[in-house]
Amino acid sequence: MSASAEQYPVPAPRPRRTVEELLAAKGTPPLGPAEELSANFGVPDPELDEFLEAYRAERQQNQA
Repeated sequence: MSASAEQYPVPAPRPRRTVEELLAAKGTPPLGPAEELSANFGVPDPELDEFLEAYRAERQQNQA
């Protein structure tokens, strides 16, 4: 026995909502400026610099 369209109707699509509408529905406040999101903004991080140097060196070695 095969299923017919009458037995399993396809629901109508829901209207698309913007990001702002979705955030408001969840009660989530919007993000602030990027400067406020970074804990180390403008402060050098030697460990991060070392990691990035090692990462770049390894990538170049693997591409050769």
